[in-house]
Amino acid sequence: MIGAEPVPETLASRAAVLFTMFRGGDEAKMGELVALLTPILWHTVRGQRLDRESAEDVLQTTWLALVRSSESIADPQAVLQWLIVSARREAWRVVKRTDRVEPKEFEADELVSPARDIPEEMVLRSDGEGRLWQHIAQLPERCRSLLRVIAFADRPDYAAVAKSLGMPVGSIGPTRGRCLAKLRLQLDNDPGWES
Repeated sequence: MIGAEPVPETLASRAAVLFTMFRGGDEAKMGELVALLTPILWHTVRGQRLDRESAEDVLQTTWLALVRSSESIADPQAVLQWLIVSARREAWRVVKRTDRVEPKEFEADELVSPARDIPEEMVLRSDGEGRLWQHIAQLPERCRSLLRVIAFADRPDYAAVAKSLGMPVGSIGPTRGRCLAKLRLQLDNDPGWES
């Protein structure tokens, strides 16, 4: 169509394209899908208070479940949401089964992605990023959950994020704004923070 504006590419749409290509027989696309979505899934799972080893197991189980269930997902656009919900449910199952997790705040180094996710790992290990995550850990749970998910997506798919977090789509942006304002205030009051 002439003059039509291009539809913005979202994380969900990129995931859908890779997932469709994988189901079409291009097995290498699964590796690209894993690389694209693991940071979001990692923080979703770690947000359920799992230790690093258990979180890695949950991610592996989630990815295997996707491969086994790939033909049952009718709409490829739903693959991001399917993965987030599946990872969260598996994390809950592990927490309930093992009862190894005690309620506590994350330490800065516990929020870093595994070594195989190195671009994010290198950034998160810096002192400034560690301090940032310490301040995020002081935010209310709703803010922590939302910021964990949207922080690792170039263009978050608000519909998928809203559904996976149980929030109305229209509240994602305003809630994010309020959470970021709280975070900014904390950082402004931190003498060790350099913007």
